[in-house]
Amino acid sequence: MEDWSADAEQLADLLVAAEDIKVFLDGLAVLGASVMSRVTETRIECAVTLERRKRISTIGGSSDKAMVLDRIEQTLGEGPCVEALTRDRPVLLEDSLSSPQWSEYCQALSAAGMRSTLGVPMELEQGASAVLNFFAPIPGSFSSRAVASALTFAGVAGKALRLAVRITVLNENAADLDAAMTNRSVIDTACGVIISQNRCTPQEAFDILRKASNDRNQKLHDLARILVAGVPAHQQAQET
Repeated sequence: MEDWSADAEQLADLLVAAEDIKVFLDGLAVLGASVMSRVTETRIECAVTLERRKRISTIGGSSDKAMVLDRIEQTLGEGPCVEALTRDRPVLLEDSLSSPQWSEYCQALSAAGMRSTLGVPMELEQGASAVLNFFAPIPGSFSSRAVASALTFAGVAGKALRLAVRITVLNENAADLDAAMTNRSVIDTACGVIISQNRCTPQEAFDILRKASNDRNQKLHDLARILVAGVPAHQQAQET
């Protein structure tokens, strides 16, 4: 039985050291490529795609080639990786030159010197999904033993990725809150300027700002920044 303790330790180190989710995904893909190269005794490339609700997909890779091939598959909307994510099970492409499926994607694989691919989904929490995409230059590289190893790695890596996603969500929420507070402060200052100029109530000042925002098809906080930028700093202090 293969010992996964060293790989789990590397994932933990990645989680601690990664400055953001993209860096973590790149490291995860490099480790995945190393694990599967060891299992298959073939040089394997790996990409990992993370999808989250209301967020742009994030792709990590063991190489630029792996990421390009993964992006091609996502753009085409067909291939083992896409199907693995949809069906929630491993999907294997034995040989890109003889497969009757995914003709455009197979052409791209062959042109890049890759003949076999394996897509393996990772179990994440609700609102997020991820899939590993392994690429091999030799057809038939992924035996049943290799597929089993890929599934085990996906299980180990999925635990680390779940934690990485939680950390990312917390950081994004904090950043969103900070941005919201900054926007609120700018809007309040802009309303102060309008009150001073128009001798109106705070609600009337806000209504004036909102109407101008709608008329110009411009975000409220962006218009507020423009208004505040045109007022001297000492006057802003008096009006907030």
